[in-house]
Amino acid sequence: MAAPQGQPTARSKARKRALDVLFAAEARDVSPNDLLDQAIAEGDAPTNAYTVTLVRGVAAQRERIDGLLSKYSKEWSLERMPAVDRNVLRLGVWELLYADDVPDAVAVSEAVALVRDLSTDESPQFVNGVLGAIERDKSEL
Repeated sequence: MAAPQGQPTARSKARKRALDVLFAAEARDVSPNDLLDQAIAEGDAPTNAYTVTLVRGVAAQRERIDGLLSKYSKEWSLERMPAVDRNVLRLGVWELLYADDVPDAVAVSEAVALVRDLSTDESPQFVNGVLGAIERDKSEL
């Protein structure tokens, strides 16, 4: 059953929680897996298993994902991007390349929705452009 219009789905909430973990791990300069393990040990485990899948997936593929982001985010180094955008892009790329049960259009639109709510006015267009280019070239990646 689809969520009522305007209501976030369970997967949308899982993506937001995964973003929180990735963002916090980067800000604290710790591994996302370590931060996730700590939350689980402290009884603050994510309620949706997809959050764990996303965090662990991004962490496992981060080198490849960051390489693709560096290639496709023309004129924007990873370091120059707002941290929210960088981590949303990581989630989006992971879903595009590794989440076979997530349609590409959903991966892109969910990433755009996250930055629309949490980042700069320019971020939705930027994230859409980068993920759209990666989606276009996906078969070659």
